[in-house]
Amino acid sequence: MAQARENILGTEKISRLLLHFSLPTVMTLMVNVLYNIADQIFIGHAEGIYGMAATNAAFPMMTIGAALALMVGDGCASRISLCLGRREQEEADKTFGNALVLLALFGILLAVFMIFGRRFFALLFGATADTLEMSMSYLGIVALGLPFQMTNMAFTAIIRSDGNPGYTMRCMMIGAGLNVILDPVFIFGLHMGVTGAAVATIIGQVVAGILCLLYIPKLEHFRFAKENLRPSQKTCGGILLLGVPSGCMQSATALMQIVMNRLMVRCGSATIYGSEMVLSCYGAMMKIYQIAHAMFVGVASGTQPINGYNYGAKQYGRVWQTFRIAVIVSFVISGVWFLLFQTCGGIMGRLFVEDTPLYLECMKLVLHVYMMGFFVYGLPQVTASFFQAVGHPWKSLLVALSRQVFFLIPLSLFFAKKRGLVGVLAAAPVADVLAFLLSAGLIFVFFRRWKKQGIRYIS
Repeated sequence: MAQARENILGTEKISRLLLHFSLPTVMTLMVNVLYNIADQIFIGHAEGIYGMAATNAAFPMMTIGAALALMVGDGCASRISLCLGRREQEEADKTFGNALVLLALFGILLAVFMIFGRRFFALLFGATADTLEMSMSYLGIVALGLPFQMTNMAFTAIIRSDGNPGYTMRCMMIGAGLNVILDPVFIFGLHMGVTGAAVATIIGQVVAGILCLLYIPKLEHFRFAKENLRPSQKTCGGILLLGVPSGCMQSATALMQIVMNRLMVRCGSATIYGSEMVLSCYGAMMKIYQIAHAMFVGVASGTQPINGYNYGAKQYGRVWQTFRIAVIVSFVISGVWFLLFQTCGGIMGRLFVEDTPLYLECMKLVLHVYMMGFFVYGLPQVTASFFQAVGHPWKSLLVALSRQVFFLIPLSLFFAKKRGLVGVLAAAPVADVLAFLLSAGLIFVFFRRWKKQGIRYIS
């Protein structure tokens, strides 16, 4: 079966392969986004801008959980693949057992910190005086589901390494479906407001997490054993080391969310919209942005097995063709979303809050300015994935972190002092263009080096 897959990677039409490997990732991420969008839509209609601002202030907590989960999950999956490739079955089994311990430890510790420090973290993440109580309530309840949310995310990579990527997608769909069904029941039927949204969220996460754990007896290429739950410094260190890039990228997202939330509150207070309205509009925009981002991640992830195999097989023409098609697809996606962001701000705003002219005006401003450079957003995603697949992890990490850490955060802090809210929003398109130029420069140098080495990659 492995040989058949290798032949397909080396011979099948690139566009067909890209669709085959990209679609499951896109669907999985889209389903995960539903957790957050469903909450925001129902809360917006029930509690208005204050409820939306309150839940948005708690969102970085989930991103921090995702960072820890991806660090353990991706690190575990990578180490298991390496062990199986070296025919070290016992070490593969031990890796899985130690990963379960790390996942439980990180999930429980993070939940405890968030529950007992919810006031501190709510303020840190951007809650205002008017939204603090709602933010604390939402954060404290959702924190109870963190171990299960992290299990779901980590097992996506672990189960994929066992050869069954569709299982976790179904788990997440069931969890998200429950969340969408229960949200209106708790929020409107039982009049629980933000608290009801939090309860619906953790029920969905707990169910999805339990379904992932139920897969353990079905594992085919590695197995669970109680003796492997004893932590080993070598094994745990190996898992975390391999998972650092994934953890760093997600941690950068969490840091960006915290900084931008606080800037929205600070700069929004000096506008006619006010802190809560600006923060709620920014939060709603970021939920929609996640749908677009999922498409880019799916395309980028889909190129990895194709590029990795063909680069190893020295079929450089197929590597170039895969990269070229992925870039074209990413430009098409970014172009369509750019037009939607620029022309449909009012429609997107009404998804969350109706019949509030000032809110819709603020939503249009946020979308128009923040997404002004979105038409070049796709290239850095594809480039980071490309460098990872061809064995250049540091270039991949540089590109992946460039937009948020090196450009967006410093520029937003600088522009906030000069131009207030509009300056903060304008930092995003500038960061998009700079990340695009960095990616284009690195990829140009890479392929020019191929040309100098006499590698033929363009037929």
